[in-house]
Amino acid sequence: MKRLLLLGGGHAHVQVLHALMRQPLPGIEVLLATPYARQMYSGMVPGLVAGRYRTDDCVIPLEPLAVAAGVRFIRTAAVALDAAARQVRLADGQLLPYDILSIDTGPVIDRDAIRGAREHGLFVRPIEEFVQRLDGVLAAAATGPQHIALLGGGAAGFELALALRARVPAARLTLVTGGPAPLAGYPPRVLRLARATLQARGVAVVEAACTGIDARGLQLADGTRLDCELPLLAIGTSAPCWLAGSNLALDAQGFIATGATLQSLSHPEIFAAGDVASRPDAPHPKSGVYAVRAGPPLALNLRRFAAGQPLAPYQPQRRTLNLLSCGDGRAIAAWGAWSAQGRWVWRWKDRIDRAFVARYRLA
Repeated sequence: MKRLLLLGGGHAHVQVLHALMRQPLPGIEVLLATPYARQMYSGMVPGLVAGRYRTDDCVIPLEPLAVAAGVRFIRTAAVALDAAARQVRLADGQLLPYDILSIDTGPVIDRDAIRGAREHGLFVRPIEEFVQRLDGVLAAAATGPQHIALLGGGAAGFELALALRARVPAARLTLVTGGPAPLAGYPPRVLRLARATLQARGVAVVEAACTGIDARGLQLADGTRLDCELPLLAIGTSAPCWLAGSNLALDAQGFIATGATLQSLSHPEIFAAGDVASRPDAPHPKSGVYAVRAGPPLALNLRRFAAGQPLAPYQPQRRTLNLLSCGDGRAIAAWGAWSAQGRWVWRWKDRIDRAFVARYRLA
């Protein structure tokens, strides 16, 4: 019997499991290996931090979904891949051979990208570990004056800064962007909305890079220091280190290079989706929106590959709808050059996020 191994419980693989639940793969043994028993839906985490959701509102339990799909669930992470031998080594010591491999392990943050971050910083990824420490962070911030520095000027840093402002209004908050303006790369009107919102909510912005973190705070590239009790890192993501020795074709940043069918450019029996993968033929930002959209075409092509049928090309959309929580019951919407802000945008975002989680959470 052939074996399909799913590595990771990311947004795309949740949809693969759902597709297998509706229509199993005949004659194929399917395994899911992931270090966490649930998927913490990233789009709802800022709302969780802001106190607008309970943890249970934001999670998709993976094991019940796998069982319903006839998939064997293995709770552990991958630590090595030998694509030539078609084997994956897991953290629990298992060596799993496969005939077809699909990788959706999600992004990681390089803990050594900033000196001292590993020892003194709190990382927002893995999200599961961040959420497990969240109550302690909020409790400490609520007991007295505390300075929290958010590192990262992208969507995650912006949303989390405003979420923390809603949850711990007495805390001093600074967003350290790494150099550019907050939400650099978004349309000019969104940048203006973001800056005005941060200013109105009392979040200071420092457009500088952090070169080091110690027990007292941050060292910035311009030579100044920023004292803080908690450095929270929402910086750019990196490829998992175990891909480096995999024999797979990787892009310049170490992510799995895939083509239009979501197959590895070097090993056609390996598929990848989400932030662990890249599309040299169709570059796009690493975002949960793209990971979600890749789920259905990934499920379809895994089924077709297993059956020896022609695969279908998938073209990521050029524009995506981005909905950014402001933590106070409002959100910012951006679609190409169009943008808007208001409570109605938050209600729109809330409906979309709740519907995604509800679709894949078994009663």
